Amino acid sequence: MVDILKKELKMEFDAAVAHVEKIIVEEGFSHMLTKSIDQIFKKKLGIDYDKYTIILACGPNFAKAALDVSKNVGLLFPCSFVVYEENGKVYVSHASIMKIAPEAGLAPLDKMKPVIEMTGKAVHAAWDRF
Repeated sequence: MVDILKKELKMEFDAAVAHVEKIIVEEGFSHMLTKSIDQIFKKKLGIDYDKYTIILACGPNFAKAALDVSKNVGLLFPCSFVVYEENGKVYVSHASIMKIAPEAGLAPLDKMKPVIEMTGKAVHAAWDRF
């Protein structure tokens, strides 16, 4: 079963985004992109929306290990963390793409298990610091 991680962050929204970006890099992920979805909604749809930012990351060793199992796992890349506001609180959330791959039929579970374990340790090391 896929883990959906969610944690309230006791800090202001922009500080929370910077905090998540900093920690994922310190834990060995490459920070690929940070995108404010609420600003896209404002610009393209003309609507105000709760703050919602996606932070895309890649663990090159993890990505290679997953692609060595099945090139189709790349359909789930990159790893993402989201920081958002809900009911006046700031949250960070993450779902394991490596666990999604076998459940979605993109890779066999037996071959993905070592990759899932390896990525799980790295994500939880970062998660524990959020």
